Amino acid sequence: MRNGPVRSLLVKSALATLIIAGVAGAGPAQAAGCRNSGSFEGWLDGFRKEARADGISRSTIRSALGNVTFDPRVVKRDRSQGVFSQSFLKFASRMINKNRLGNGRARLKKHRALFKKVEQRYGVPGAVIAAFWGLETDFGGNMGDFSVLRSLATLAYDCRRPDKFRPQLMDALRLLENGDLRLSEMVGAWAGEIGQTQFLPTEYNKFAIDFDGDGKRNLRRSLPDVLASTANVIRHFGWQAGQPWLREVRVPRDLPWQEADIAIKHPVSQWAKWGVKRANGKALRADNTPASLVLPMGRNGPAFLAYPNFGIYLEWNHSLVYTTTAAYFATRLAGARPVSQGNGKASPLTGGQMKQLQSILHRRGYDVGKIDGVLGAGTRAAVKAMQLKLGMPADSYPTVALLNRLR
Repeated sequence: MRNGPVRSLLVKSALATLIIAGVAGAGPAQAAGCRNSGSFEGWLDGFRKEARADGISRSTIRSALGNVTFDPRVVKRDRSQGVFSQSFLKFASRMINKNRLGNGRARLKKHRALFKKVEQRYGVPGAVIAAFWGLETDFGGNMGDFSVLRSLATLAYDCRRPDKFRPQLMDALRLLENGDLRLSEMVGAWAGEIGQTQFLPTEYNKFAIDFDGDGKRNLRRSLPDVLASTANVIRHFGWQAGQPWLREVRVPRDLPWQEADIAIKHPVSQWAKWGVKRANGKALRADNTPASLVLPMGRNGPAFLAYPNFGIYLEWNHSLVYTTTAAYFATRLAGARPVSQGNGKASPLTGGQMKQLQSILHRRGYDVGKIDGVLGAGTRAAVKAMQLKLGMPADSYPTVALLNRLR
């Protein structure tokens, strides 16, 4: 999940920023039509020499890369990611099911002392950490079964994003060189993420913490290391201790919808003046805390106020569907009630309709990125601009009504 179409934690902040939009490597159009040249074996020989010049020992290079081969399964997955084309309600209901929610609450209770110790050190609540833990690997139950070195070598050679994955492969060798992981432990997700909260090797080297004091940073087997390292990353992204991150709200039917945008912030007092209320219908605490109004499915769907801490979710993954789901999951683990359906029936476009809409917007001069049926930031911005131009409620959410107007 961490290396979805929109990010990598480290490469995206200036490191992933992921998220995941803005990763290093070829752009959408270039990446879609790129072709590999030269043999993988020849490329790997060159990389081995580069690693040796970078200070990696011959023994590490030999053991790690001696028998590595190209993995076409990895390239196929990298070319066909589509999980974030689902609507927020569909994605959230699948990812935050009864079993995962129960498991998360049970782990928060079981490891209460450890979560408390981590929060005291890094300022990040247990619910926030546990939500990422659950979404990324089902609390360590599914860390992946791909060879990390083979996956990273494949992606570093492949033409789509070599600038992103070549450093990751080098840092994977450093993990072995430093003794944090054994070669047998270099197993993870298809894109090379390792451990219970899916760190890419560069993130691992930069942010992993030896919280259990055994002299190693093991994000596969040491729960103290996993939780503290995850909190360390979140703190690095700017988490403000003691502050909220996301809150479900009710919105009126006559809001100035163009203000509902993750890039636009107003004091909570202003949202209250516009008629936004708490999810239970009570008045908001009208203070000067800046917040954005997030409408993942438009004005008729669920609504949330996103506070400054929500920004760390956009560092973790730039997909609005994933980030809103992760933040919402954390609120549920912290005691919030299930999300409502909103003011009416929000009907998402089908994948085919979304591609048709993107094609029309592209022909009209809007930058929607890759025409892939996914409602990304570029498509949302183009939809909002077109809604304003046509005099429609500018909530940035594509509808059949908008598509029909554009047709």
